[in-house]
Amino acid sequence: MNKSCAVALVDVNNFYASCERLFRPDLKGVPIVVLSNNDGCVVARSAEAKKLGIKMGVPYFQIRQFFEAMGGVWFSSNYALYGDMSQRVMTILEGMAPAVEVYSIDEAFIELSESWAGDLVEYGRQVRERVQQWTGLVVGVGIGPTKTLAKLANYAAKKWPATGGVVDLRDEGRRAKLMAITPVDEIWGIGRRLAAKLEAQGIKTVAELVAADPKSLRRQYGVVVERTVQELRGIPCAELEQVAQAKQQIICSRSFGERITTMGPMHQALAGYMERATEKLRAEGMCCRHVTLFIRTSPFSDKAPYYGNQVSTKLDMPTNDTRALLALIPQLLPHIWRDEQLYQKGGVMLADFTPIGMQQGDLFAAEQQSPRSEALMQVIDRINQGRLGKVYFAARGRDTREWMMKREKLSPRYTTCLSELPSAKA
Repeated sequence: MNKSCAVALVDVNNFYASCERLFRPDLKGVPIVVLSNNDGCVVARSAEAKKLGIKMGVPYFQIRQFFEAMGGVWFSSNYALYGDMSQRVMTILEGMAPAVEVYSIDEAFIELSESWAGDLVEYGRQVRERVQQWTGLVVGVGIGPTKTLAKLANYAAKKWPATGGVVDLRDEGRRAKLMAITPVDEIWGIGRRLAAKLEAQGIKTVAELVAADPKSLRRQYGVVVERTVQELRGIPCAELEQVAQAKQQIICSRSFGERITTMGPMHQALAGYMERATEKLRAEGMCCRHVTLFIRTSPFSDKAPYYGNQVSTKLDMPTNDTRALLALIPQLLPHIWRDEQLYQKGGVMLADFTPIGMQQGDLFAAEQQSPRSEALMQVIDRINQGRLGKVYFAARGRDTREWMMKREKLSPRYTTCLSELPSAKA
């Protein structure tokens, strides 16, 4: 890569916790954690919570007494808020770079060049300022000749506040200094298990990994590690992906707020998941032919033996019509249902995709997906994605208390729901 060109990783600091604090200025300086589905485990922490030693993934009940005694505040996951704030950040980045790869809900790679951006560190500061001014969120910017080095630079930008939140690793001397003091498990793609194996053979820092023989690493750990080393040496092995790759399958699944013991509520729960899955399917521009339902009890219960099962079917014709897929639930569910079980989780999986309008017809199929069906689904999606309300199918029922997630401390949808906006009284 030309030294005047680079890749930058822009990552929102403590994204979920920052979104919650954004609309609660009274929580400035207060430790915050956000919990997973059903208010189970810690999935996000503010900087203050990290300083208290709160670990990612720890069940909240194990730390609740300590955390709240230290003045900590917790929230249920507010996906509507996080998704909308993420979209706002990505829209800003798309207006500041010619190529953007959205990597996750809170981070994206962007293409930079001195030919139009000028000094890249200064431009990184402009990115930080604009995101903060327009959204209130703080980002770190890591710049490098490869995506892996941009990730490493972003790590440094967050770890050392003196950097001002922007680090440029195009200079080999600066890279070498950082690599010598950075543990190998901080490298993008090097998980805990792999890091433990590398450390066992004397590779404890990024510098020691870069000094190792790539071919030997490939023989031991595969081509991914070899490519990681090449990227750390400044040789690009992964280009920006501006167009997201098509999904191979869609899974919609949740743990239930309460244990389900009868088939009716399970049917309703799976219907709710099927609605969401087919909505995602249409957003991908696809139809599916393979449908799977699965249910299970808790694998950690000491009161009853574990039970889990799944059932699948292949359709004669691919479809993305919610009505057709909902009709499969009463046909399939009895095949895996067992009475007297305390079901903790269920879900649906859609697979075997083909693009809309590219399905091969079947003269012997009882039904084909009609243009009227496609038009109806488009209308439903427009309503559900707009601000006018929601359209639900009768199969999901009206009483969802048994299967809906526990969200005891769900904050308002400040940016997407007018009825939940805070009100001021004179």
